[in-house]
Amino acid sequence: MYRMILAVVIGFAYAQPSISQTFPNRTVRIVVPLPPGGSNDLVARIFSDKLPAALGQPVIVENRAGGSGNPATEFVARSAPDGHTLILANTSHIVNASFFKVLPYDPIKDFEAVTMAYAVAFALVINSSIPADNTQEFVAWARAQQKGVTYASAGVGAPHHLAMEMFQALSGAKMLHIPFKGAGQFVPEMVAGRVDSVIGAINSLLPHIKSGKLRVLAMAGRENPLLPGVPTLASGVPGFDLDNWTGILAPAGTPAPIVQRLNAEFVRVLKSPETAQVLLPQGIDIVGSTPEHFAEALKMYLAKSGKLVREAGIKIER
Repeated sequence: MYRMILAVVIGFAYAQPSISQTFPNRTVRIVVPLPPGGSNDLVARIFSDKLPAALGQPVIVENRAGGSGNPATEFVARSAPDGHTLILANTSHIVNASFFKVLPYDPIKDFEAVTMAYAVAFALVINSSIPADNTQEFVAWARAQQKGVTYASAGVGAPHHLAMEMFQALSGAKMLHIPFKGAGQFVPEMVAGRVDSVIGAINSLLPHIKSGKLRVLAMAGRENPLLPGVPTLASGVPGFDLDNWTGILAPAGTPAPIVQRLNAEFVRVLKSPETAQVLLPQGIDIVGSTPEHFAEALKMYLAKSGKLVREAGIKIER
């Protein structure tokens, strides 16, 4: 029995170089746990357009929306660890571990970090019919409403959800969460006035801010040149602090040479002038980190989001 086990272990060790040397040998799939539309889908399609030339294989985007991204994430976690199935994961990947009592995967142990790809500027945005020109006026208005004031998100555990729950806890405003499957769904509802507010990515909201149908009150992170003169949320709601990143993950056990190859190719696309011309004007900051940096960041964000959820008293789902 010992000799049999040893033979299997040695055989696996010898197989690793051959797996890496033949990668990729078929289509590479990037799973996006959101519907088409929004920054994640936009960047995924840039990857699908630019990566095939370097990888020598097609790269497709597969949108798997619903369930707060958990079904799509579990699907990738259970996929073969050979580099052919990846996920474009955002902050929800980590936040869901704090929002849900049980997940069918471990957000750290079941994945290999490839690269933190980019960060998206978020802002507090309201329907322009609301009589508020700054954060303090919006909080005062929300507190005075007899009917429920609503806010949108891309689902339970989405960055929008955590951001607005934190906003409520710090400001004292009470609001009703209306979860959608993505920005492509909630933005039209906001423009129509059926949802009052969101703390969301500015790239999908900018056209409607410029048209006057939506009004931006504050930036969730630092001030942004795309919206000059707009203050930070922390200046009106002390203590507000939001991380919003997106990165590429592979199933745990993906060989290191494949992870390094993927990192090199993704970062090459991200750092190209053509990509910058598309992303920077939409408030998307390119990162393109090493696998090691992203892996450490994931652990840090897991501890941080758990602390935020506990301190804000956010209800844990299921």
